[in-house]
Amino acid sequence: SQASFEEDDQKPPAVGHWEALMPSKGSTEEPEPGCEEAGGVDETQATQQLNVSRLRSSSVEIREKGSEFLKEELHKAQKELKLKDKECERLSKVREQLEQELEELTASLFEEAHKMVREANTKQAASEKQLREARGKIDMLQAEVTALKTLVITSTPSSPNRELHPQLQSPSKAVFRKGHGRNKSTSSAMVSAASQNVAPEPATHEHKEVDSILFAEFQAWKESPTLDKSCPFLARIYQEDIGPCLDFTKQELSELVRVAVEQNTLTIEPVASQTLPVVKVSAEECGGPKKCALSGLPRTCKHRIMLGDSGNYYYISPSCRARITAVCNFFTYIRYIQQGLVRQDVELMYWEVMRLRREMSLAKLGFYPSEM
Repeated sequence: SQASFEEDDQKPPAVGHWEALMPSKGSTEEPEPGCEEAGGVDETQATQQLNVSRLRSSSVEIREKGSEFLKEELHKAQKELKLKDKECERLSKVREQLEQELEELTASLFEEAHKMVREANTKQAASEKQLREARGKIDMLQAEVTALKTLVITSTPSSPNRELHPQLQSPSKAVFRKGHGRNKSTSSAMVSAASQNVAPEPATHEHKEVDSILFAEFQAWKESPTLDKSCPFLARIYQEDIGPCLDFTKQELSELVRVAVEQNTLTIEPVASQTLPVVKVSAEECGGPKKCALSGLPRTCKHRIMLGDSGNYYYISPSCRARITAVCNFFTYIRYIQQGLVRQDVELMYWEVMRLRREMSLAKLGFYPSEM
């Protein structure tokens, strides 16, 4: 071992008597026998010393190689340690980034959840409000249907019940109600429902014959009832009856009246109902009790109309009122057919439509009941 080698180095070298092994030049003396034995011992010691020096040199070489190997291993270990430190640092950064992203994701999820809850609460409140409004409308519609059924039993367009239609009563018999006496266009005529299956009473000595073209157009419309005036059935009636009947001298006001009748927003009331304030506009525009706003002629006006909720009233003569009422009766009847409230034979409905068309034609020509 290295320790033993160091101890051998510290031992003093063996001191012996060295004599010449070979005789010097010029010497002729032969060695003595004792001297030969002493020379063999010295040779053995020299061999041992040579072995010791070789061992010393090999131990030095081993120490140097071991030192170099250890240095290399240390350097390699240091490099691996640096790499591991870098890897640990990188993993730490990745962990911090993941934790930050996780926190942000959690916060966004909570925020989105709160937002969804708020939206759900808002929608629920809106739905509940719509439900309450819908229930109110249903109750109102049920009340209207009940009233219509009661009214249909006792009144038809051919024979209206004047007690249920105060607008058809004469001025002397009309009872003016306190407040805003509204008379919607739909209240001017009521059709028969399931309990009313009687055809309109024909005039005395009157003969009727179905026109094949008009009846075919009505049948086609009856299959899919609509208020679209582009269909052949309504297009003909608009051209032949509704258009001429609502064609007054004041063209601009006539157009407004036609639109209000189509949209069912026209109100007719007697002139005596003066409880609500009248919006002041020019006398030429609204007419007056002695001047018709539609014809522009001086006439005694017993009624006035309001278009929608505008608040403007227009005084109309009995002739103009008869024309407007005739058109309103026609629209009321076809609306009831469209809604399925009229349960009659197709031919009976056709003749009722023809009777309403005749009323529009007569009103256009100036014929109207005296109670108008």
